[in-house]
Amino acid sequence: MSKTLSGKVALVTGGSRGLGAATAAALADKGADVAISYVASAEKAEAVVAGLKAKGVRAVAIKADQGDMSAAESLVQKVVDTFGKLDILVNNAAIALQGKTIDDPEIDNAAMDRQWLINTMGVVATIRAAARVLPEGGRIISVGSGLGSRVLFPGTADYAATKAAVLGYTKGAARDLGPRNITVNVVQAGIMDTDMAAGSKDNLPPIIMDSHAIRRMARVEEVAAAIVFLAGPDAAYITGSVIDVNGGYIA
Repeated sequence: MSKTLSGKVALVTGGSRGLGAATAAALADKGADVAISYVASAEKAEAVVAGLKAKGVRAVAIKADQGDMSAAESLVQKVVDTFGKLDILVNNAAIALQGKTIDDPEIDNAAMDRQWLINTMGVVATIRAAARVLPEGGRIISVGSGLGSRVLFPGTADYAATKAAVLGYTKGAARDLGPRNITVNVVQAGIMDTDMAAGSKDNLPPIIMDSHAIRRMARVEEVAAAIVFLAGPDAAYITGSVIDVNGGYIA
């Protein structure tokens, strides 16, 4: 396997499970040293780190709550303190609160507000912190959602908006960081068979799968491959862009 990321250091937020863990493994396969952040399960995070080290790279797990914007700077600094630098940031950590419409009297507004903090403001804070330390040619990739571009069913307004906001910030950040040849992009993932979608695999409304050209859930490895491509040397001229890995959901 070509080690196109040898010598690079990557940070994957929310890297203890699902797409985050798959992305960390894919980056390690390309030779990158990898830091992952986690918020709750130290045991799962350390298991991911052990798997990364078994691939012959350096790895570390750092506890950080993306819902606390003040945590971003210390997270990035810990990566730099551990590895000496940061080359690649993957904003993967997120939550998905869906099902209740915005006029539902039982909607949990506090939970929705925390979703904004994690999915949008936490991403913004981490990008700001990383931008100060990334070298010439650094990479920033954020994980979006097809719902950030197309909403087909009710009960997803806040989640969809958090992902749409990341798209706008990405385009602005790409302009700001372009003079340093730092690329900033989004990978809009489709529905994946992960913990976030637990229990929904066999209970999805027909409209959801009917909207996909490829009628199945995404595999985390498929989405991770797009992230790793954007992190690599062949994507040096792609910035401010969106790559859809969602089976044609917005086709």
